[in-house]
Amino acid sequence: MRPSLNTLGSPIPAFTEHAISVSLPKWLDNVGYEEGEARVVDAMRSGYPRFFIHLNIKKLSNLLEQKFGTPSESSLLFPSRNSAEACRAFLVARDIFARVVQHRISECLCIFLVLFPEDKVGTARQFWQHTGFGISSRLAIRCLAVLVSAASPPSSPTHLKHMGHRHYTPKHPPRPSGGTDVIETDQAVYLEQRYGRNLDVAAAKLAKGALRRRIAGVLVRDESAVGGEIEVSQSMRGAAVSEHDVFLFPSGMSAIWSAHQLALDVRGAKKSVCFGFPYTDTLKVLEKWGPGCHFLGHGLDSSIDELETILEMEQAQNPDESPILALFTEFPSNPLLRSPDLARLRALADKYDFLIVVDDSIGNFVNVETLPFADIVVTSLTKLFSGDSNVMGGSLVLNPARKHYASLKERLLTRYEDIYYDEDAIFMERNSRNFSLRAGQIDVNAERVCDFLHAASQDPSSPITEVFYPKWQTAKNYAARRLPGGGFGGLFSLSFAGQSAAEAFYDTLACDKGPSLGTNFTLACPYTILAHYGELDWAAQYGVPKSLVRVSVGLENPEWLRTVFANALRAAEDAHRADANAGA
Repeated sequence: MRPSLNTLGSPIPAFTEHAISVSLPKWLDNVGYEEGEARVVDAMRSGYPRFFIHLNIKKLSNLLEQKFGTPSESSLLFPSRNSAEACRAFLVARDIFARVVQHRISECLCIFLVLFPEDKVGTARQFWQHTGFGISSRLAIRCLAVLVSAASPPSSPTHLKHMGHRHYTPKHPPRPSGGTDVIETDQAVYLEQRYGRNLDVAAAKLAKGALRRRIAGVLVRDESAVGGEIEVSQSMRGAAVSEHDVFLFPSGMSAIWSAHQLALDVRGAKKSVCFGFPYTDTLKVLEKWGPGCHFLGHGLDSSIDELETILEMEQAQNPDESPILALFTEFPSNPLLRSPDLARLRALADKYDFLIVVDDSIGNFVNVETLPFADIVVTSLTKLFSGDSNVMGGSLVLNPARKHYASLKERLLTRYEDIYYDEDAIFMERNSRNFSLRAGQIDVNAERVCDFLHAASQDPSSPITEVFYPKWQTAKNYAARRLPGGGFGGLFSLSFAGQSAAEAFYDTLACDKGPSLGTNFTLACPYTILAHYGELDWAAQYGVPKSLVRVSVGLENPEWLRTVFANALRAAEDAHRADANAGA
């Protein structure tokens, strides 16, 4: 099993320069993080990149603020003018003055700063969080290295060794257009290069092509994804999708934001529908851009009845127009693991002429087939597709079988820009080569853990009140889209009879604990505390209690997993029993 330090504020995975999670090992650590306690905040050396700005990004921001800003200004950094201008527009719409500065660091490196009043940093960070368009930490490190090199006297450089690889090294590797890359010989760089992860950036174009083919599901043999002869066939995604229908983004949220913007551009300004209780930023995107949305947060079959009422009312007011822009839904949802009736939703979309956008990050295309029912499928590649928790990424897939495919594709081709940082793409491609194999093993592990906990929850005295897992939540809808041989995914959530039982379970659980999911290792968090701390009562209205613990199961030994969860369950039982005795 991979070693875990579980020290407050340490990166998850440990010793990982670009880790996308952070250790919050106790329940009160999560509360302290949300309340801004110095004990917690000062200890954090890492965090989920849309919520925690990487220390090297902060360092680069500070350097560029000194050069281009005023003492009363703060900045955020973006990889393109379009993303920076989108941030500026977000701030201007809220009556905040902002300006964009372009800085060419080298012939091949260009960064865009959005400068704004220092006291408005909280609002600016909303854009960073909701859209996921901020620069990559790897790009920040590259920029810093170039700046340091330019400011230092000439010396003998340390050269990146060409690390060719059969997976995507062409027969005649293209030569870099600029000079030889110079890097710092620190431990992180050494480890990444030593174990074959820091590969030649010249291969990035090939890596991105491999990713698009892998996501499109057209590869006959995944090992042929990147070099030499590439054998493809009809997509396994349930629609005639090709790699040219797949678009890569810096994060899952940037794919979702772009899908919404694409719908607005092509179909006009109308409200969307958010169906089911989604990951928090999806709802924020639909609320803060465009005319807003109808929120059907329970995401049950009865919610489709509510949707039909909304559609009928909107259609009656404007008979010549589609009543809504698009319906956004997750399959299954995070954190309640509910699955919508996609066939029924598709029938309504065809009748009333609106788009369906499905986020399949939790179910993933190894387990479920959602593309035939969607106009657009978005995925956070950061999660199980990568698994290693060391790189961000997202994808958007258009369904060629749908009515609006041509107009969506035409518009996307005109507005899309590839700002997925090359080195991130290389890491993502390498991490995802065994995606299908890992997904199957995690499915098995998660089902064993959930069967154990579900059986325990049937005891009337159990501290666990519900196990949220597709096997039992809206099971018929999930089964209808489940592929032959597919599992239920690696994510589940637990609700508890009391707060003390939830805290005891979480504190005792001997696995990594922090934000994110879909990791190759088991990772848990008190989801509602981290995602909805400022709106706990609102979340509870939709069946998302304060005591919810969300778990993403990994690749560990099944017996180890059984022991870890059995110990945590005993601690919860003890706490629940103590509460009962105290109230007697």
